[in-house]
Amino acid sequence: MSIQWYPGHMHKATREIARSLSSIDVIIEILDARAPHSSSNPVIDKIVKEKPVIKLLNKSDLSDPLDTKKWQQYFNKSEYQNSIAINAMTSESKNEIVNLISKLSERKEGKNTLTMVVGIPNVGKSSVINMLAGKKIAKTGNEPAITKGQQKINLRNGIMLIDTPGILWPKIEDPESGLKLAALGSIRNTAVGYDEIAIYIIKFLMQKYPDYLKARYKIDLLSQDEHEIIELLAKKRGCLSKGGKIDLTKISEIIADDLRRGAYGQITLESKEIAETQNL
Repeated sequence: MSIQWYPGHMHKATREIARSLSSIDVIIEILDARAPHSSSNPVIDKIVKEKPVIKLLNKSDLSDPLDTKKWQQYFNKSEYQNSIAINAMTSESKNEIVNLISKLSERKEGKNTLTMVVGIPNVGKSSVINMLAGKKIAKTGNEPAITKGQQKINLRNGIMLIDTPGILWPKIEDPESGLKLAALGSIRNTAVGYDEIAIYIIKFLMQKYPDYLKARYKIDLLSQDEHEIIELLAKKRGCLSKGGKIDLTKISEIIADDLRRGAYGQITLESKEIAETQNL
């Protein structure tokens, strides 16, 4: 199962990014720290070439700290890449990011360092920009595709940010990556059904974080598969329609929302080995 959700504005935005790159000094790519491989756009990797790239692993407060460190080590192996784990809802990493931009740039006297900010939908790109600016400039939201066109933000410290729309690539071939992105809210819910997302989340938690799953819902996992657990949760949460039938959509939305807001605890959906095996 491949996933295709590539609105027209994303195609246009990709072309605009490619055209603008010649004048850009540094690129910041925002990733979701819970899925750094799946949330990294391969199209961006191809077009940036030898430009210095800062990979910001955002929402690191929601990710498994050990896995996040391994991902940072992986990204930092590249000659042109640096990575920082951040939580854009706080300003703790602001100075570190600004200093790294200045270090990587070859800014000429009297000119701003042009820094392009890219990322797929719903990784917190606008929140990162607001954090760096020290005020709310970019519109934020939990729905993908909030920003529609490039915007310039002068940080007044020698750095000019170029905000770009969140863009995916035309066809997500890897079904596993597609489910991860859907689970994290980077793909609209119309592209992947909530029931598929819920099954993926529960199955993953059973395999890697069973204690978190048991603690969140106060359930016993013995002799139950993901379908039985979802049915059990629906009954516990009162997600029933007339006649006592399971409301699969309602309970699936609850499960997805719990993942997106970090209700299960600090979890990471993929290890760095997945990137290494694909030679990324």
